[in-house]
Amino acid sequence: MEQIIANMQGVPDLLLKYNRQGPRYTSYPPATSFHNRYKPKDYKEHLIASNIRGDKNISVYIHIPFCFQRCCFCGCNSSLFENNDLLESYMAALLKEIETVTGLLDTSHRPLTQIHWGGGTPNMLSTSLIERVMDFFATNYNISTTAEISIECNPAYLDYDYVRFLAKTGFNRISLGIQDFDPKVLKAANRLPSKLPIGELFGILRNENFEEINLDFIYGLPYQTSESFRETLLKAVDLSPDRIVTFSYAHVPWLMPEQKKMEHFGLPDPNEKLAIFLAGFQALVSSGYQTIGLDHFAKPDDKISLALKNKKLHRNFQGYCTKETTGQVYAFGSSAISQLWNAYSQNIKPVKHYIDSIESTQFAVDRGYELSSDEMVCSTVINSIMCNGFVNFRQVADMFGLTASDVVGITGYKPERIQEFIDDGLISVFDDHIEINQTGMMIARNIAMVFDPQLSIQENKYSKTI
Repeated sequence: MEQIIANMQGVPDLLLKYNRQGPRYTSYPPATSFHNRYKPKDYKEHLIASNIRGDKNISVYIHIPFCFQRCCFCGCNSSLFENNDLLESYMAALLKEIETVTGLLDTSHRPLTQIHWGGGTPNMLSTSLIERVMDFFATNYNISTTAEISIECNPAYLDYDYVRFLAKTGFNRISLGIQDFDPKVLKAANRLPSKLPIGELFGILRNENFEEINLDFIYGLPYQTSESFRETLLKAVDLSPDRIVTFSYAHVPWLMPEQKKMEHFGLPDPNEKLAIFLAGFQALVSSGYQTIGLDHFAKPDDKISLALKNKKLHRNFQGYCTKETTGQVYAFGSSAISQLWNAYSQNIKPVKHYIDSIESTQFAVDRGYELSSDEMVCSTVINSIMCNGFVNFRQVADMFGLTASDVVGITGYKPERIQEFIDDGLISVFDDHIEINQTGMMIARNIAMVFDPQLSIQENKYSKTI
């Protein structure tokens, strides 16, 4: 613990220095670059091409946009539940979209290695609706025996019977959106606490043999302090989850008007928010958790910790993952984003428009992006930085049949652009590669920007990097 604290000396000033607007780089180019010139016919062509180009593994994302109540911090594409008729129509459209895309994929020879349900609140669905979708995958896909089948759950709507159903249906990983254990913080954010005592819920999940249990938290909310957030995370550590995530609250009320409600209670200023983050960071690292990327923490023997150790960690819109469990992502539902070999395709966001589009055309493409060969190189470099804190120009060059000099030129990398990171002791530069240390990974978004030749920072376009 003393060593960790010693290593933190000067870190707050560094992080405040680099707390600038910038992309999250969940994808490259970022989703802000997607455009409506990308049409359903383009998506169809890329779906067919994905059978022979890119990863063979099939990764599926299912978006459930509905919530029983709206949390003020939410930045997701979600909407309040209206009625069962709309829900039934949505699920029928979702299945129709899955059937249409499945007809274009080689599911006999390509393994399905990942299914992820996100939202919204997926566990607000009845068990019969989830079962209907999962039965389709079981019947029409070659599901790997080691497939990761996960679901994001709000613990306010989770009980023993539902957990037992999920386990019986094949789910082996669950992410619980705790956000904070402090009732005052949750009330200010309009978030309900867990339906069951969290220790009891954990016991149920372990008894049902869930391989991985993840806990999600948010820092930067009203009433949070460095001490209260530290106590929250130490309570989480006592439960011994496999992974813990501490998301930075992105205050973007110009995009999410609901967030303005929390301004009444007061939000931590940048210095306070940074202190909260560092207190949480110290609590988790001193408890033996491995730092993963910007905001994830995992046990040392977790799959993503081992992938990071071997510099093979990967990331998609669903989070950090390994190459073994992910592949090209085929996403279904309103606002869902597919990530294919050389293209992104995002569905229509409004639920009723999504349903109408699926019923009339079988597709619901709203916008997308086809990557050029140069953009694929930049995407590979930025993904390596964001995930592994490392980039080897020769290795990237070999992947694309280029030279290391070609990669440097394509990304627009210039030594003088990273000099401030070197001066601040955040990165080390070698002949053919760059390594980012633990403190540097806290500003990985800033470092990745150096390798983004298309970057244009506009006010109110991106959240702050810390």
